[in-house]
Amino acid sequence: MAMETTAESPVPVRTVLQAVSGWIGKLGRIWVEGQITDLNARGGTVYMTLRDPVANMSVRVVGPRAVFEAAGPAVTDGARVVVHAKPDFWINRGTFSLSVLEIRPVGVGELLARLERLKQVLASEGLFRPERKRPLPFLPGKIGLICGRDSDAEHDVLQNARRRWPAVAFRVENTAVQGSYAVGEVMEALRALDADPEIDVIIIARGGGAMEDLLPFSDEALVRAVSAARTPVVSAIGHEQDSPILDLVADVRASTPTDAAKKAVPDVREQLQLVRQLRDRGRRCLSGAVERELAWLRAVRSRPALADPVREIERQSEQVAALRDRARRCLSGALDRAGDELSHTRARLLALSPAATLERGYAIVQRKDGAVVRESAAVEDGESLNVRLAGGRLGVTVAERETS
Repeated sequence: MAMETTAESPVPVRTVLQAVSGWIGKLGRIWVEGQITDLNARGGTVYMTLRDPVANMSVRVVGPRAVFEAAGPAVTDGARVVVHAKPDFWINRGTFSLSVLEIRPVGVGELLARLERLKQVLASEGLFRPERKRPLPFLPGKIGLICGRDSDAEHDVLQNARRRWPAVAFRVENTAVQGSYAVGEVMEALRALDADPEIDVIIIARGGGAMEDLLPFSDEALVRAVSAARTPVVSAIGHEQDSPILDLVADVRASTPTDAAKKAVPDVREQLQLVRQLRDRGRRCLSGAVERELAWLRAVRSRPALADPVREIERQSEQVAALRDRARRCLSGALDRAGDELSHTRARLLALSPAATLERGYAIVQRKDGAVVRESAAVEDGESLNVRLAGGRLGVTVAERETS
């Protein structure tokens, strides 16, 4: 029930703390899972911190030494345990802790089962989908490397990468790679590298080890941080047979740190060989194209029109001359035929012309008005007439008429 308080009617601190203690006391005895950090034994009492790596929260745990000794040597810093405890709230200090009654280390089988459940949860959220994975750049300007200090993994990545591409640049972040601090330090290094605009690829590398040693790389918080990273991440944890959850969410999974160097950096010798092959291929393609064009040019130049261009002009000139002569012959023949026809027509006209009749001694008798006299009965005695001859005209007067 909520406390009824006002600015005019406050409650003392002891009342608040007693209420909190009462609420916490109602929890009873509970089972709590977490990761041990800061384990410390003083006299007959053991103190430790139980950490939740996902939420990055922790709680103080106190218990008798006998309880911890009964759990066996597996209860050490970094171990995952299940604690049966009673929540306690110290009113005088205002602090919360758990009084441990029993502690059990989480076994390998149980760890594997929990990891499998975590995989299913992450897979259902789509964190393992192939389309989420980003390709690595062909030649990164600078590579971020997260690994243990002076570790074989660091040596393998740096040496193999520089052997493949001597000019490659690295920014190395050394962190704990096992134990209770590994997840936090790796996540902090990941955030720093991901925020660096010069970093094109991030490699998280660690050598092989027991499954318990590789547990930080299956931590949900770290896996989600890698999934949210802006920069492509290469996971190089353990050996080929090791498979932490980080391998599934990373953009590229490398079987070993050496393999990570091979995937992140191209081999300069292979690239030079590829350049030579492409150059030779380009030269062959260009030479082939030039040869084809030259063959086409030779074929074109060998054609008669280009081999002896004057001969074609002469042939066309001969054709023009032949057509011109043919046109002249056709025109001359047409003119001759037209002339002959005209002569024939003229001869017919001359033969039918009155002038030709007059030339044979005939005459045309006309009245003064031009009318032709065709019979003697049509004129009168004394009438003046005109006589048209072949060589001129005569004026006559009718003196005598005869009719037939």
